[in-house]
Amino acid sequence: GAEAVRAAMGGSASVLPRDALSEYQELTFLNKQEILLAYKRFSELLPKEERENACSVRVPKSQILTLPELRANPFQHRICRVFSTSNAGDDSMSFEDFLDMLSVFSDSATSDIKSHYAFRIFDFDDDGTLDRKDLEKLVNCLTGQGEESRLNNAEMEQLIRNILEESDIDKDGTINLSEFQHVISRCPDFARYSSICG
Repeated sequence: GAEAVRAAMGGSASVLPRDALSEYQELTFLNKQEILLAYKRFSELLPKEERENACSVRVPKSQILTLPELRANPFQHRICRVFSTSNAGDDSMSFEDFLDMLSVFSDSATSDIKSHYAFRIFDFDDDGTLDRKDLEKLVNCLTGQGEESRLNNAEMEQLIRNILEESDIDKDGTINLSEFQHVISRCPDFARYSSICG
């Protein structure tokens, strides 16, 4: 029966239900192949005995961080925080969280969607604006944590002043989402520089 087939396929090879597949195609920027591949990748992050229920279990953050897309990403912890729907605040991901993340990272996602998520990822204190503290953390993430590459206080101050001058249209000392999207649309270099979504 089914058990024998599954055993022959090398353990619990779980399959995504067909109705779920078409729903995910409508809700994401991913095509059928990309969704099936995502499902396979997500399943492989789970212990063997949980793979059959890949649609209903959560993968811990420590496993998500092993993905090649995130391994070297300076914003890996923020990415897990923004895409995780965990109530426990442990940044674990469900398959749907994982799909959302891959969808935003995909080439098919619109620049509006990408910039919206980039903004949320850079908003380290989750207060809906990028203030000086957020910008400082952002710059530190981008320049690396090594002593030799870190900016000194004067350089940091100058850079943040420049960023705010460019971006803070209403001069309230912070950058809101529409200001952020405006800067990105005007400066393709900045968009590339701050592109966490490939």
